[in-house]
Amino acid sequence: MAFKLKTSKKTEEILTQIESSTNIPYATLIKLSLALSLRKGPLQEEDFKTNNLGRELNRQTITGDADALYKCLFEVCAHRHMSDEEYFPGAVKAHLDRGAVLLQNELRYLSLIHISEPTRRVVI
Repeated sequence: MAFKLKTSKKTEEILTQIESSTNIPYATLIKLSLALSLRKGPLQEEDFKTNNLGRELNRQTITGDADALYKCLFEVCAHRHMSDEEYFPGAVKAHLDRGAVLLQNELRYLSLIHISEPTRRVVI
């Protein structure tokens, strides 16, 4: 059973940049990334083709006390049972790497709306 994984270099850069600009803890950004990736649906083959040049993370840091819950969510998303080796680090890393890009895109979109949307007044 594995207890550590290494993110891709891109994931490390994205999450570190978001952490420094928003003051949201890295561990929270990991969970948000996983949630966004799970929301997108099953992983594709290309989601597993990332490097291992990023930050090393402990399983406890990623899933905490909810490891069994995360595994169930991943299995529901994949529509099949996963062995522990498939789940961690395989699927967790793939979801984390995909989710970090999705999180970055969400934040870019939100900043565009915030800057470009005019102030609205409510008249009663």
